[in-house]
Amino acid sequence: MANRIEHNADQNRFEVYVDDALAGYADYVEANGVRDFGHTVTEPNFRGQGIAGQVVKAALDTSRDQGFKIVPSCSYVAKYVESHPEYADLVA
Repeated sequence: MANRIEHNADQNRFEVYVDDALAGYADYVEANGVRDFGHTVTEPNFRGQGIAGQVVKAALDTSRDQGFKIVPSCSYVAKYVESHPEYADLVA
């Protein structure tokens, strides 16, 4: 299976696909240079495969590259940042 991650700016979310199936996403609200990540979702058929971690890592990396700070309102994103201190500087 090939995973691909896309930034769907129209829907304010980062999506991860396994082959052509949407496997999960991390959504956000954007304002004043900050992305507030509110939810991370993994579709039931794809749970336990590291999908959430992949999409959150891509979302954080892209946010950094684009000059955004983040608010980890989603508990998964908060735990991810806590477990990966290299992202602590992104927290607004």
